[in-house]
Amino acid sequence: MLGTLSSRAIIAASAVWLLAASPVAAAASPLAVHYDITVKIDPATRRLEGRSVITATGNADYRLLLNQRFEVQGILLDDEPLSGRWSSSAGLQGWRIPAAAGETRRIAIEWSGTLAPLDTTLDHRRVLAAAEPVAGKEGTFLPDASAWYPRIAGVLASYRLSLELPGDQRGLVPGRIVEEFVSAGRYRARFDFRLPAEGIDLMAGPYQIDEIIERRVAGKRIRVRTYFHPRIAKLAPSYLSAVKGYLELYEQWIGDYPFTEFSIVSSPTPTGFGMPTLTYLGVDVLRLPFIRATSLGHEVLHNWWGNGVYPDYSRGNWSEGLTTFMADYAYKERESAEAARQMRLGWLRDFAAVPLGRDLPLARFTSRTHGTSQIVGYHKAAMTFFMLRDLIGREAFDRGIRAFWEKQQFLVASWDDLRAAFESASGRDLKPFFGQWLMRAGAPIVRIASAKGERIGNGYQLTVALNQRLPAYRLRVPLAIRTEKGEETRAVDLDSAQEEFTLQVSARPREVALDPELRIFRRLARNEAPPILRQIMIDPATVTVLLPEGREAERAASALAVRLQDHAPRPFSPDRELRRAPALVIGLEGEVDEWLKEQGLPGRPERVRGKGTAQAWTAARERGASIAIVSAKDAASLAALSRPLPHYGRQSYVIFEGSKAIERGAWPARVQVVPVTNHE
Repeated sequence: MLGTLSSRAIIAASAVWLLAASPVAAAASPLAVHYDITVKIDPATRRLEGRSVITATGNADYRLLLNQRFEVQGILLDDEPLSGRWSSSAGLQGWRIPAAAGETRRIAIEWSGTLAPLDTTLDHRRVLAAAEPVAGKEGTFLPDASAWYPRIAGVLASYRLSLELPGDQRGLVPGRIVEEFVSAGRYRARFDFRLPAEGIDLMAGPYQIDEIIERRVAGKRIRVRTYFHPRIAKLAPSYLSAVKGYLELYEQWIGDYPFTEFSIVSSPTPTGFGMPTLTYLGVDVLRLPFIRATSLGHEVLHNWWGNGVYPDYSRGNWSEGLTTFMADYAYKERESAEAARQMRLGWLRDFAAVPLGRDLPLARFTSRTHGTSQIVGYHKAAMTFFMLRDLIGREAFDRGIRAFWEKQQFLVASWDDLRAAFESASGRDLKPFFGQWLMRAGAPIVRIASAKGERIGNGYQLTVALNQRLPAYRLRVPLAIRTEKGEETRAVDLDSAQEEFTLQVSARPREVALDPELRIFRRLARNEAPPILRQIMIDPATVTVLLPEGREAERAASALAVRLQDHAPRPFSPDRELRRAPALVIGLEGEVDEWLKEQGLPGRPERVRGKGTAQAWTAARERGASIAIVSAKDAASLAALSRPLPHYGRQSYVIFEGSKAIERGAWPARVQVVPVTNHE
């Protein structure tokens, strides 16, 4: 479930954003832009009417963009009608604005149109990919990526916005609340965002508003609010209290909170977005008891990373990885060392599920669009920061974080800017470290080739040979040496395809374990990473075997196969012998048991046997890739899996009662261990 949250990259992922250019263009652009917008929305009719006055000062030509679903009633450039409208296949209309030798240009534009209908049946992946402005009585969401307002492409801008809604609705955009009131059956509010922003997202709904005023250092006041649907309004006090704690944590760790408010806004669809001063989370997500202790803090932290310092998308989005490391992973470290290790194991298991050659370098990650991109941009990036902290030490790492924040607030910053901050804080040249982890796809594959012991005087000498695939990484490899008297730890520097290391130990060595605490980002060996469901979800080589013959069960199985995979299913006949490719098998209980027997595959694991109304599990094959099996008592039980099962990709097995998971887990991982050959 956590993997569905914390995406603010909807802007970067959309076709509009790609056409409009990345925000890095703003760093070099001489334009200074401000929007003064008035917008009126009727969610019942989905009607939007808007007026904007745009001022732009600078020497550059630029483009004004707007979604083609809207009609323009009038547009003036410096009080003269503007012509030259064009349209694109990406669903945009636009106007080219010529440079004016440093003068301030004024564009006045009125537009209106009908928003798309709200669809509350969308799953999280379709919501994440959507870039349409939608409206309905249960919620209105106008993402910046939808070009719902006339905007200048690729330029950071400040804005003021006045919003009018029916009296039973409440709404907001990122920024400071200047005023709000209800008069003559209409809700009106004004917002001000004086800092350079990437764009404007608008949310509205039948919200109940609760708030606290948090007083920070030097008397600064932060307004903390919840905009919740009435059915979850009782959760407001606990969410407000949790935000207060996160603000305190990150102000101490990084620096002052950069805004005057923070709001948690509920969505009728399964969203998980972070914008400046707010987060937009699905109603069902907010109901989950663990969200306040996990994903909420992630979204608060995005007000520093991503909304307080903007990623240079043209050279890679660092903000998701840094936020994951300083939020999700930091909370596990506060819980226990073992909890933190289990999260690192989860990251490495996820990466082991990615087929060789199917990932991308960190420097090319911009946003989460599918499972593999999340594994790279969130998990690999977070572990890169973990390894960096191991390399330079916690104190230098924290100094670098504070220096980066102090220097880059409300600027577009790259991985190079981060590296410079950490180099200054640590006094070390970090180009080799960042170079190998950012510019290379994949991960090192490290193995213990041999381990030999020899008695030397009163102690023992151990020679360990390590190898890795070329091109070699520069790695500090932890080793655990298990002796007759206990365990001793060492770390060796590996930077070639094969090296031998001679170590002195105090007692007769028995075994050597490679990186047992999982402190290196690497591709786990097959026996180190038993199969998880995510492998069949993200591997395009997966074949799909549908066993049901009845129409209702067949329809449920087909729908589930589509929901479970990031790619179009590749049908494979149940009557054929299964090849070496990874496979997804879906059927009813009797069909599944019979098919496994016919294929000569292991039967239903004891862990899932006879439990619940449906089970999903993975199995490794001696010859061939892993397999995932989904088994249900009847068609209705199979259909009930369509929404929840895709959220359990990190598991090796899940047991359901209806649509509720009642048991889940991963098959045990094994540390890479070799015995020591001793010579007296």
